[in-house]
Amino acid sequence: MTGSTVAIIVVAAGSGTRLGAAEPKALVTVGGQTILEHALSRVFDMTDAAQVVVVAPANRLDDARALATRVAGAATDHVTVVAGGDTRQQSVSAGLAVLEPGVEVVLVHDSARAFTPAAQFEAVIAAVRATGGGVIPGLAVADTIKQLDWTGAVERTVDRSQLVAVQTPQGFPRDGLLGAYASAAEDYTDDAAVFAAAGLPVTVVDGDPLAFKITTPWDLRRAESILGESAATGGTLRTGVGIDVHGFDPDQPLWLGGLHWPGEPGLAGHSDGDAVAHAVCDALLSAAGLGDIGGNFGTDDPRFAGAHGDVFVCATVRLVIEAGFAVENVAVQIVGNRPKVAPRRILIEQRMSDLVGAPVSVSATTTDGLGFTGRGEGVTAIATALLRR
Repeated sequence: MTGSTVAIIVVAAGSGTRLGAAEPKALVTVGGQTILEHALSRVFDMTDAAQVVVVAPANRLDDARALATRVAGAATDHVTVVAGGDTRQQSVSAGLAVLEPGVEVVLVHDSARAFTPAAQFEAVIAAVRATGGGVIPGLAVADTIKQLDWTGAVERTVDRSQLVAVQTPQGFPRDGLLGAYASAAEDYTDDAAVFAAAGLPVTVVDGDPLAFKITTPWDLRRAESILGESAATGGTLRTGVGIDVHGFDPDQPLWLGGLHWPGEPGLAGHSDGDAVAHAVCDALLSAAGLGDIGGNFGTDDPRFAGAHGDVFVCATVRLVIEAGFAVENVAVQIVGNRPKVAPRRILIEQRMSDLVGAPVSVSATTTDGLGFTGRGEGVTAIATALLRR
């Protein structure tokens, strides 16, 4: 159970006949990853967590589950994989059948629109909540549109100012979508049509050119070109911020920045209280969209009682890498009157850089006697991280 109020049904059960591939479309590889992996990566780039339901070909469930698990990383418990049906509506119905009880907003997304930005998902969710109706992303039609008669002759020119090319994800209130599907008397080409056929309102938000659908070999070549351009420019950058605060405990040894500080009072905590290591973890997890240190390594887990900071940092770096990111650099500022950081600053940087596998810079400051750090009651560490997908 994710506890999320949003679910995203990723429809990936199509055969991909027009693509001319031996594999189902969602399992065709583009730039070293399947179309399904590319689609799910954008879903997991969203700021807020959602239940993710992957609807896959019935004979490839294990493959789809393995791919989804790899992309989800630490968020694996947010993913459900179910078998699709013979039609798109049957596949979406299979996804609707496994929605969690708390879900209020449902998005239906074609995995073939593999490069749809996370911002488009978030815009659709916000619009559903604001309007209470169905919401679809669309692009203005640029070409002149002609309507033909049954002989193929041009009958009239259509006013394109009233037309949009529709994309996914398409979003709906859960109850309305379930009711619309229950009353659907025929097959429709998209979920908005099912929703509208039930007499429910649908509005349009701006789409994105990157949300094009991979249908033909030409589309596949376009996708490869986009990935090539992304690689040439270095990929997507993500930043994150982490902060950790611990009070002094004279009965404990001091561990800070992965180093032992003899003769200094330690920091209170479930683990060794290494505020620098913990702030670095939170910054890395934040940048990767993986939550925070408490959510991944809870204080109720006895494995981490008294654990040193290097345990958390190494585990966090593994999660970040599994989520498809590389660490570019991390910066940490230590706030407090003690210990005196300057004499060992280079050692902290070396130790943390070794653990992170990327440059870590360290600075220190005081608060001029203000606050709990100014009174010498503890230490604060603030970290920022830069990741590259």
